[in-house]
Amino acid sequence: MIPFLVDFMRNQLEKDIRFTEFLLAHFDKWLKWLLLAFLICSFTPLQSAQAASGIAAVWANEGGDKVTRDDLRVSQGGKNVTNSVWDGTTIQVFGAKNEVVNFNVVLESLSGAGNVSVSFSKLTGPGGSTIASVPATGNQVFNYVNRNIELFYVRYLPIHGLSLVSYGNYDERQVPQRLRRPWSGAGYGTGAWQDRPDHDKYYPDIAVPLELVPTFSIVSGQNQSIWADIYIPKSASPGLYTGNLVIQENGATTHTLPVQLKVYNFALPDTPSAKTMVYYSDTDINKRYLGSSYIDPTSANGAKAQLLRDRHFLLAHRHRMSLIADTADDCSAPGDQPCPEWGPRLSGALFTAANGYDGPGVGTGNNVYSIGTYGTWNWKSGGQTAMNQHADAWVNWFTQNAAGTEYFLYVSDESPNTAQTQTWAQSILSDPGPGQQLRSMATIALPTAAANTPSLDIVASTIWQGIPTQWQPLADQYTADARKRFYVYNGHRPASGSFATDDDGVALREMAWVQYKKNINRWYFWESTYYNNYQGGMGETNVFENAQTFGTSSKTDPVVGQTGWNYANGDGVLMYPGTDQVYPADSYGVDGPLASLRLKTWRRGLQDVDYLTLASAINPAAVQVIVSSMVPKALWEYGVTDPNDPTWVRTDISWPINPDTWEAARQQLANIIAPGF
Repeated sequence: MIPFLVDFMRNQLEKDIRFTEFLLAHFDKWLKWLLLAFLICSFTPLQSAQAASGIAAVWANEGGDKVTRDDLRVSQGGKNVTNSVWDGTTIQVFGAKNEVVNFNVVLESLSGAGNVSVSFSKLTGPGGSTIASVPATGNQVFNYVNRNIELFYVRYLPIHGLSLVSYGNYDERQVPQRLRRPWSGAGYGTGAWQDRPDHDKYYPDIAVPLELVPTFSIVSGQNQSIWADIYIPKSASPGLYTGNLVIQENGATTHTLPVQLKVYNFALPDTPSAKTMVYYSDTDINKRYLGSSYIDPTSANGAKAQLLRDRHFLLAHRHRMSLIADTADDCSAPGDQPCPEWGPRLSGALFTAANGYDGPGVGTGNNVYSIGTYGTWNWKSGGQTAMNQHADAWVNWFTQNAAGTEYFLYVSDESPNTAQTQTWAQSILSDPGPGQQLRSMATIALPTAAANTPSLDIVASTIWQGIPTQWQPLADQYTADARKRFYVYNGHRPASGSFATDDDGVALREMAWVQYKKNINRWYFWESTYYNNYQGGMGETNVFENAQTFGTSSKTDPVVGQTGWNYANGDGVLMYPGTDQVYPADSYGVDGPLASLRLKTWRRGLQDVDYLTLASAINPAAVQVIVSSMVPKALWEYGVTDPNDPTWVRTDISWPINPDTWEAARQQLANIIAPGF
């Protein structure tokens, strides 16, 4: 019995030794398998959630890169999309107090995604301080109090033709880069419309408050952008703020993106350093929201019509813009003074919490008023006596009620009759009373104004190119004169960026830098609610479906696509109607306007100018270097190709189109203002 037990034990020991040797020999493999098993057990729920997700990739950018709807850069293109605000995992932005900073999140889907929702409402900073928003529904999206974080569902518009009113097509280098054909030499292009990389693609532009689209779907092979605005209150503690943007599908969280915001210890001014002037049409607003171009101010809809107008002012003010309108502004005949509803706009009382406003410029007035916009004033035939009477009354009203407002008589608009413009301007100067203080304004080329309308106080010029030796001395002369002003209106490549939907994403940001560089007193955009394309004879535009808003679309050209007289995408439209009774299928049923992304990128540029102004007071030489590197040439600095025919020039644009380059410049300026922070 004992020998048997000894043999048995010996055999077991030998087996254990062999098994141990086997384990030792294969230790690395076993360890890998054990680790894999642990990971599978630990992360099975997360992987199941990701497997169920229809969103193949999520990334972010600053917003100046227009990501077309079909662009699947990561999930299909496999591209590295890291940039100034996205390191591959985290969104990182920075800003000053009293500034609105933004970023854009791109959700890519290969196979389609349904019941998607996005949330991001709080950032926590030093000492537990927060930048946050309260929930909102319906018309509450027009109340900005306690809503420092806003999310927007981005809608897209098809680009079927070049915006010929915004840039020429005789030189491909003047066309936005992603719509250029192959070219050589001095911009001579080859190929057809289909050879333009972004032909017929859908460009992002309409920023719908996400509360109005709480859940949405993404079609297979497309992406969906979600834009975020963050207003940094004046009271915010400087330092680092953190939070999370959460994406859910069918109620389950599938993606979480950390967000970091660095708040600098300085604030932007309430009144923008770069002044603007943007027209809006109360008749177009009335038609879309209330079904009729004219609304009797004493009728049941009269109060609602005024509320709609005020909300356009609130939205513009939130974006650092100043609106102008027709003098009557759809109220009973006001006489020689603004309509009563203008009082709070000019004093700043409209832009307070009592009216649902918070953001840049709380309690700060609109800062500009146009009398007789587009030359619609009604005492033209009354001679000097009538001019004295009306000019005196207007000056007296502003002196007593809104002394800090820049106001003027819009004497004529693009009129070839310069002699008449000069007569009216001189008539104001000849007023022996207070009316002599009233400035006159007209849209006219600066050299023409200097030669033919010397009495005109404010010259507003649109410019594609110009002879530098003509324009620069005159610009210096007008801006140095305490009475005179020099405005630029609209925008045209290559002189500056443009308002075209199909222009580069940094176009309007660059335009604000041009305003700073050339010391332009005010930048004027001719219209922001041009929903009825009456000048092109095309009637009401479905602005939620069609990019073309101006000119005609009479044919398809093999080189420029859909085209016609002054064909343009987005021209005249910076705000979209929240209610649309003309095209009810696209109506959101809310009583206020929706911003365009172009409005937001223009604001980005205007805020950059505040940085430039603050930094220049500290280190003007360094700021000059930065400006020269970002906008080497602007407006007339491009010159002309033929001085005998100064209507054209062969040249590329001079400014960078990479948003990261612009963000790097803003970072440099922040470092000058707050070194070592």
